[in-house]
Amino acid sequence: MAKIHTAERVSQRDASDNFVFQRSLLAYHKAAEIVGGDVLEIGTGMGYGVDVIAPSAKRFVTIDKSVPRELHLPDNAEFRQMTVPPLQLPDAEFDYVVSFQVIEHIKDDEAFVREVHRVLRHGGRFVVSTPNAPMSLTRNPWHVREYRVEELKALLESVFDSVECYGVRGNDKVMAYYEKNREGVRRITRYDVLDLQHRLPRWMLQLPYDVLNRLNRRRLLTQNDSLTRSITMADYEISPAAEDCFDLYFVAEKR
Repeated sequence: MAKIHTAERVSQRDASDNFVFQRSLLAYHKAAEIVGGDVLEIGTGMGYGVDVIAPSAKRFVTIDKSVPRELHLPDNAEFRQMTVPPLQLPDAEFDYVVSFQVIEHIKDDEAFVREVHRVLRHGGRFVVSTPNAPMSLTRNPWHVREYRVEELKALLESVFDSVECYGVRGNDKVMAYYEKNREGVRRITRYDVLDLQHRLPRWMLQLPYDVLNRLNRRRLLTQNDSLTRSITMADYEISPAAEDCFDLYFVAEKR
């Protein structure tokens, strides 16, 4: 069976992904300002973060359950195929762990966070991003759960010694696209009169969600081409976390 090109893996080559891609790129650039030494990435995705993070690391290991179609690794980087948790890695091997848009897919998130803590050295930090639940326009069946600020903070504080809570926000241009996206989602979900999106199991909804999500993104590109393409990383910022953030962006430290 051919794999579905899920909209969960955004591409820099698909202009309809630009709204999501640019804020995902910001997460990597912000992390590159923080990390150093031995760095682990959990969730390679399409691999576009490697070139951003690896130059800041002495050694960079990136892992994913799937092998990216095109992955170019610098000399200090390596890819390992792995499903987590657990992390098939030694204790205290890394100075930093980064993981963007992954934890919402993990069934046992507590075990995941414990494993991240285990592979970090003392003084090491975990940089994690995930969608902010209040800003989601509909149920995403690819996600096991989505977090509010206080929920992710409590999860990380159950294992880590300190947690800094930030979020990714957009400017007026980004919010204009978001509102057009909201309108598109409303047009689609108005036909769900039985609220099946919240009643059916996740596996039954994943394919139709993915198809409709792709169609909606491409319709938005067709109808709002200049707006969609004009969004850049500079249209987003990272500031203290609140309900109006698109993504939560937390930094947890192991002392």
